[in-house]
Amino acid sequence: CRNLYSNPPLYGARLVDTILNDPKLTKDWHGELVIMSTRMAQMRSGIVERLRGLNNPHDWQHIQDQIGMFAFTGLSTDLVNKMREEHHVFMTADGRISIAGLNTGNIDHVANSFHAVTKDLKSW
Repeated sequence: CRNLYSNPPLYGARLVDTILNDPKLTKDWHGELVIMSTRMAQMRSGIVERLRGLNNPHDWQHIQDQIGMFAFTGLSTDLVNKMREEHHVFMTADGRISIAGLNTGNIDHVANSFHAVTKDLKSW
């Protein structure tokens, strides 16, 4: 059954070969990487700015300072569960959230949810 859901490594290698051996495709790919990484940086700074705007008492700069598709929030498992159960914001139990999953349609909700579960805490 597994072979129905997995691609052999050869397909990925062929895709990379096709893109990197075609100057136009390589240029397009580099441009798309810039677009995506810029968007994720904007989502990181956006959530931090919104939390500051809500006068959240905690320093969220670590979210903005990280790179990549995920961010470690520092939330405890109890707070992660509260985010999920009360605000329908999902992340791993150790507080890692998908930055790639944030967008202009949900970033306010996510920031408000972080604020709601942390505003009255000295630390977690």
